[in-house]
Amino acid sequence: MKNRITTILVFIIIASFILSACATTTATTVAPAATNPPVATTVPTTAPTPKADLGTADNPIIVAFEPSATSQEITAGGQELLDLLSQETGLTFKGVIPTSYAALTEAMGSGNAQIGWMATFAYILAHQKGYAEVALITNRFGSDHYGAQFIARADAGFTPAADAPATDAEITTLEQFKGMRPCFADPQSTSGYVIPLIFLKKAGLTDADIKTPVFTQGHTQTVRAVYAGGICDYGATFVDARTSVTKDLPDVMDKVIVIYQTPALIPNDNMSYAPDMPQNLRDQITAAMLKIADTEAGKKALNDLYQIGGLVQVDDTAYDQFRSYLEASGIDLSQYVR
Repeated sequence: MKNRITTILVFIIIASFILSACATTTATTVAPAATNPPVATTVPTTAPTPKADLGTADNPIIVAFEPSATSQEITAGGQELLDLLSQETGLTFKGVIPTSYAALTEAMGSGNAQIGWMATFAYILAHQKGYAEVALITNRFGSDHYGAQFIARADAGFTPAADAPATDAEITTLEQFKGMRPCFADPQSTSGYVIPLIFLKKAGLTDADIKTPVFTQGHTQTVRAVYAGGICDYGATFVDARTSVTKDLPDVMDKVIVIYQTPALIPNDNMSYAPDMPQNLRDQITAAMLKIADTEAGKKALNDLYQIGGLVQVDDTAYDQFRSYLEASGIDLSQYVR
């Protein structure tokens, strides 16, 4: 009996060694210890799919274009530019047009865009939230700053200011808009809403004096709305947004007139990077953009996109003076930052 029990114990021990060896062999074959991932707290139902390197066909760099013009205009100019950028860098890019300036800001912060072409006020808000870091500022008509303008139909009966840009004394010109309905581009558009609102209030208009605005979602759309009539009494755009629609509306400069133009106090729009964009790609793309801007094809693409005449490399300090102006005007940025 004793011998029988001993035999059974020996058999069990030998069997356990065999099973242990088999288990070790199977584990090594399926997943070598050197490549095992860290232990997860939950077991995934499917194997993770690793992303390809950023800038490849499987993982293109997403470029978000500010919606300051029609989708057709931005798509055409944006595609030209991205094609040139791809040729210069060998990277793959994909352009997107967010539905609003706020949507563009959130795309930069959520990882859904790595590069953003951003309006000034939208950039300031995005930077304050840690969503954007400027690399290039645009140049138009020899300047990296611009102004806003108030426009209306020539037959609407408004009297334009004598000077362009207007003098401080001519701010009373804006009193004509009391009780009138404006067309604005977007609540985060610098020259299409923020600065015009500041000037209307400097002229003494209260919130009650400004009828509920029509937000057109773009500067060219504002020009077209004023031109068409019946949508709003006046509009606000950058200087001079009318020229962007002269092909379709050859008489726009006669039918839509400038009532008041502000000084060139706004830094131009920019190209910014999302905070998680690798530095080596930033350096490569920034250098490529500056090179492209000096070529005939690049000049055409930039002009077709946003009437850009050139690019200047800057850092965030380029916006310090404008921030001071916003603070002095009483604009509370916290109401926009959520």
